[in-house]
Amino acid sequence: MTDSHNSGQHKDREAAAAEVRRMWQPTPSWTQPDPNREGDPEPATEEKPDALSADYPVDSWSRPADQPAPWTQPEPQQSTPSWTQPVAESAASWTQPAAEPDELEEAGDSTADDQETSGAAAQADPGTTPTAGPSSPVFGGASFHGSGSGYSAPGTPAAGGPAQGGQQLSPAAQHFFPQGIPGQQAPQQREVSYRTDELMQALPLPREAPAERGVRSVLKLRPGSSERSERIARATAATAFRRPVTIVVANPKGGSGKTPTTLLLAGALGLARGGGVVAWDNNELRGNMHLRTHDTNARSTVTDMLQAMQMLTQPDARLGDVAAYLRHQVAGQYDVLTSATTTYAQIEAKDFDQIHRLLSRFYKVLVIDTGNNEGSSNWREAMKAADALVIPIKWKSLSCAAAVQMLEELDNQGPEAQRLIRRAVIAVSNGPGDVNKEVEKQLRPYFESRAAAVIDIPTDMHIAAEGPLDHSALQPATRRAGLELAAKVSEQITIALNVPR
Repeated sequence: MTDSHNSGQHKDREAAAAEVRRMWQPTPSWTQPDPNREGDPEPATEEKPDALSADYPVDSWSRPADQPAPWTQPEPQQSTPSWTQPVAESAASWTQPAAEPDELEEAGDSTADDQETSGAAAQADPGTTPTAGPSSPVFGGASFHGSGSGYSAPGTPAAGGPAQGGQQLSPAAQHFFPQGIPGQQAPQQREVSYRTDELMQALPLPREAPAERGVRSVLKLRPGSSERSERIARATAATAFRRPVTIVVANPKGGSGKTPTTLLLAGALGLARGGGVVAWDNNELRGNMHLRTHDTNARSTVTDMLQAMQMLTQPDARLGDVAAYLRHQVAGQYDVLTSATTTYAQIEAKDFDQIHRLLSRFYKVLVIDTGNNEGSSNWREAMKAADALVIPIKWKSLSCAAAVQMLEELDNQGPEAQRLIRRAVIAVSNGPGDVNKEVEKQLRPYFESRAAAVIDIPTDMHIAAEGPLDHSALQPATRRAGLELAAKVSEQITIALNVPR
């Protein structure tokens, strides 16, 4: 019993190896009958089934010729000639006579339903002697059946051969080659897109950086909601605009906090963007920005810059040439252009245009502090150049009343000024004792309805001291409010740049 079992497995391996060798030879050679030979060839002897044939049905060498194999069912809508048995290997002991070309064409045109008829006709033909029935191939399956005409000229691969994507293995061969024959399966073509946006979207998202403050930073945990919102605000404030932008800080009432708000906003933008920001005191006569900033170099003002305008506007002018007339604030990473300090140096509209073009050439963001005279030409020119408007107020009657009157005046200047009002941001900066709860209750809904947002800046004693504003000396809550103000203004600028005028 053990010898018979081993013999069956040995036959399976021999059958699989024979089919593999046959599949690597696309064009089988057919043995032509000898025309001088007299008489019919001897019929092939059929082996009787042994005792193991019932236990191992895949052993096709021991199956009777009249018993169809279970895996040799022809595929639908595909002609399978019954005479197309190829030589399994070059050293085969039996031969298959070849039929005439006309008979090959007729057999190729037959359908699956006519296989038995064509098999009977082949047996009746005196020129051919079949060695096996139509349903008893050596291995079975579709690998030995042709499709279409069923005729392969010498030198051309058989239909369904390796040239057409590989042949189908029989169950005996699949036992030893479950993955198929290497090289016989055609590689599947996968469409690959080389568009930049699709490739970028396919990349994995970067992992969120761990927290930087508190216990979460020690435990390397994700940041909390407050720290995450601060990161979002910093990223928004660092928005890369497609052109230089101008932010105007305006309120006709003196003492409403225009200069501190300008410096706070410029410092928040400078830290978020890493520089490229300039704060400009556009007071027509004399401002106080030179008193609220650090004097880091020469005491040059806008008047000195206007006198050197011919040199600074040359094609070979550099940022260092312009920076000689500015004050660099190290803590906030921004530069400052102070106003004139003498009485007879009033700035006109043409002066504003020259300075605005020069600064826009070397800086990405301009934060302009305005004076108290809405009728001056440089004040009006600043409003025309504004991409965003910041209105500083205090919850006091005079400060709020001046802001309301300015909004009503701008509302009458046309559609462009009206769009500027809708994108405006209200910055509430109160000093000690400046808050009037009744005024806040009555006017907060008004400003929220007219402007895009209302940002509350907490009271900071460093700002209330009226000395040079050092961004590093501010309270954390004040710096956080300044960053929120910068993010909201950047958001409104993005909206303005994306909406066509």
